[in-house]
Amino acid sequence: MTRTTGELYGAGARALQDHFDARRLADRLKEVTVSDSIDDRTASYLGRATYFFLATVDDGGFPDVSYKGGRSGFVRVLDDRTLRFPSYDGNGMFRSLGNIEETGKVALLFIRQNDNANRIRIHGTGRVLLDESDLSQFEGAEAVVEVQVSRVFPNCPRYIHDLESGTISEFAPGGSTPPPEPEWKQWDTFADVLPNRHHT
Repeated sequence: MTRTTGELYGAGARALQDHFDARRLADRLKEVTVSDSIDDRTASYLGRATYFFLATVDDGGFPDVSYKGGRSGFVRVLDDRTLRFPSYDGNGMFRSLGNIEETGKVALLFIRQNDNANRIRIHGTGRVLLDESDLSQFEGAEAVVEVQVSRVFPNCPRYIHDLESGTISEFAPGGSTPPPEPEWKQWDTFADVLPNRHHT
């Protein structure tokens, strides 16, 4: 099934949402957390990031993902729908940039892995910039990727481990005590749409 532009959930996601009684929750999350632009708070967070994960898709529909790292400020938000980041010297495969040239489809995942865990996803359309005027804006850049943002949304951070202290998330099953319920499931915003298994 082909999705129209702007749809967050495909047929597969919908089938699983129905299986787990999560469709109402998924729709509420889309309603209250998904945006088509970058707000000031998110822009500040992105501007402080020192790494993120970049997903791309080739012309055969096969996905790829890579780690992108740099110094704080290497991701730059130009306006509420546009961001740029540099591509530095690598292994010469150009998997990510090649895929962007072919399809333009990108997804960026930003994760803060400390005691203030956070996770932001960005979907959009990328293009590769090679002009010297663009490269000169980022020290050491071989290329620059510009992303036109179509979707921005946070994810529940409960399974993110604290890499600074080496602490495993208390929400990860298999510990000495049962995982606690996440705070957001107590909020009035979601209380009426939680799956039935959470009402017992």
